[in-house]
Amino acid sequence: MADITLADSLAEIPAALWDAIAAPEQARGRPIDPFTTHRFLLALEVSGSTGGKTGWLPKPLILSEGGRPAALMPLWLKTHSQGEYIFDHGWAEAYERAGGRYYPKLQAAVPFTPVTGRRLLGPARCREALAEAAISITGSNQISSLHVTFCTAEEAQALEGFQDLIARKSQQFHWLNRGYASFDDFLADLSSRKRKMIRKEREAARVHGLTIRALSGDQIEPEHWNAFWAFYQDTGSRKWGRPYLTREAFRAFHQTMRDDMLLVLAFDGATPVAGALNFIGRDTLFGRYWGALADYPALHFELCYYQAIDYAIAQGLQRVEAGAQGEHKLARGYLPQETWSLHHITDPGFRCAVADFVARESLAMDEEIEILTHYGPFRRSGEAD
Repeated sequence: MADITLADSLAEIPAALWDAIAAPEQARGRPIDPFTTHRFLLALEVSGSTGGKTGWLPKPLILSEGGRPAALMPLWLKTHSQGEYIFDHGWAEAYERAGGRYYPKLQAAVPFTPVTGRRLLGPARCREALAEAAISITGSNQISSLHVTFCTAEEAQALEGFQDLIARKSQQFHWLNRGYASFDDFLADLSSRKRKMIRKEREAARVHGLTIRALSGDQIEPEHWNAFWAFYQDTGSRKWGRPYLTREAFRAFHQTMRDDMLLVLAFDGATPVAGALNFIGRDTLFGRYWGALADYPALHFELCYYQAIDYAIAQGLQRVEAGAQGEHKLARGYLPQETWSLHHITDPGFRCAVADFVARESLAMDEEIEILTHYGPFRRSGEAD
């Protein structure tokens, strides 16, 4: 019989035990993605980016069989809906207008990280037991809802309808490697107009006279993080009101994750003036943060999108995920891709209303993905160059 435990910190769970379940492929190289590794989640916690008064209270769920941990869920008690990128603010407002209390809620997620990955960690046979445990905790503690965000399509399909779980479809933009040997090979796949646009943008970024360096592992020095912190603060304050990550988070990343990171910096002489931070997975480069000290036209596209494509081609990666939203990515070769989440709403009446909304939203999402793909930058079969 399975036993369920809620821990109060990732620090209560040995890293080797967590990673053996969450990312067993690490024994043979890189994890599929680094975001559910113990080192990433613990870095958020020890840096004060989660926990405390952040509204992200860690409650990692452990399912044990025969006295040994067999499956895990990166679970959080949330007092707001910030840093999730699967938006439920409208649900919260409607629930509270009707006299309910939406917060706190439970969230199975990687904080501040709109990246698809496994959320029910461990063997597939444990998925329903994990979901059932999280749903039971939600109900027994009179919590309004449970949200499993940016789960895999396989997890969403396997659990849709299980104990009234609602599968919700969203989309973001990814670049897919079609076996390119060079950036020019990629450009050759595009329509003439889009190819010229990208070349002009890359040239416009070079006009600034900056030196661009792509750094990883021990190439990243502590002073590089000092510069990037300034970039991140500027972007974070404009996008979210305040940055989600603390300065200590970047120190923790440097200590435990620099081999998992690609930091692309633009230098004016010896001074970094802009940068883009990526995380490296087994087959995917994950674009996460960007910032600059001044306005450099086209530099954002160069550092965030084109340098990422260059790196992916050189390293033989299969895709670049450029984060949430941003239809401007479409013209630069990043096509819409489905993303998934699962939601359990405790109140039966509100659950029906959310399920109806999600069903209608899904039809609109299918249409949007079809339209955006049609207007993508790639040459159609038989189209003249």
